[in-house]
Amino acid sequence: MSSNRHSVVIVGFGGMGSYHAGLIKETSTLIVVGTYDVLEARRTNSNDAGYKAYQSYEEVLADSSVEIILIATPNDVHKEIAIRALQAGKHVICEKPVALSKVEFQEILAAADQAGRVFMVHQNRRWDEDFLTIKKMYDEETIGSLFQIESRVHGANGIPGDWRHVKAQGGGMLLDWGVHLLDQLLFMIDSKITSVSSSLSFILGNDVDDGFEAILQFENGIKAIVEVGTTNFITLPRWYVKGIEGTGIIEDWSLTGRLVTRNNAGEKIEPKPIRAGVGLTKTMAPPSEGATITEELPQPSELSSSFYDNFAAVIEGTAEPIVKNAEVMRVQNLIEVIFEAAESNQVVKNFDIYDK
Repeated sequence: MSSNRHSVVIVGFGGMGSYHAGLIKETSTLIVVGTYDVLEARRTNSNDAGYKAYQSYEEVLADSSVEIILIATPNDVHKEIAIRALQAGKHVICEKPVALSKVEFQEILAAADQAGRVFMVHQNRRWDEDFLTIKKMYDEETIGSLFQIESRVHGANGIPGDWRHVKAQGGGMLLDWGVHLLDQLLFMIDSKITSVSSSLSFILGNDVDDGFEAILQFENGIKAIVEVGTTNFITLPRWYVKGIEGTGIIEDWSLTGRLVTRNNAGEKIEPKPIRAGVGLTKTMAPPSEGATITEELPQPSELSSSFYDNFAAVIEGTAEPIVKNAEVMRVQNLIEVIFEAAESNQVVKNFDIYDK
């Protein structure tokens, strides 16, 4: 961990901006020195929280003591704010989704390259313990080689906030939660995506999706099902994964779950037929006693450092970014393909930006 303190100004001091401020207090590598928001009430909140409240973005950019701009605004203005910050010689942390299109993101990266400054996207859910538990199972083949991964986030509160209902501002669940779930999968699975099919939900009558489902097929044989819903009064598990030696389930973010694996040391006994509805089945009968073992979930993997510490180390030239811009671009491309697949009701192939 660096002993240097790097100064940060948060642009957009709403829910996510204030959340960043709280988290940054827990690290010694970054320090929030101020904020800027277009709303006067939030500038007042900033003063009350002990931060300098800049009165304009121009004032922020002109302050030579500010090293880093952290963008936590609605999605449609990320590009403009980021490019101006980079051109002013600031390093930039940007909330997800980084932009509304690949083209916008390419413009940001060009500005970062020209300015010689660090630009990173806050894909913070790579650090979620539920995901890191699944990653551990994937990497170490805890239940054998995984061949199906189902990742879901369900709620019953509709689309939150105000601008998230507006298409022009980058609203909708694919850009809100989908970008996280897709980033997790692509960070974990080192394989090219060969096809995608998808559908979007507009049950609530907004001009943006209130949920979606996407099915990804990978070249290494893995099938991934990704689903986000905001009208689910009964939720499905956060994760459900199948391996050749067992099945794993994580119900929620509190890591309620278990593994059920094949007992290779046990006596092999054929399952007995059971009555199912008005018929009999042996195929769907429970395994015979002793045929399986129920275990606790493994301990999650650990990433090398926190997001903020990693960002500071990248600035100082002592580490590679954990969230690489090429990875973010790949997710951005996938999101556009999911929109395309849903609109055309077709399976889309030959699109993945995979450079390994």
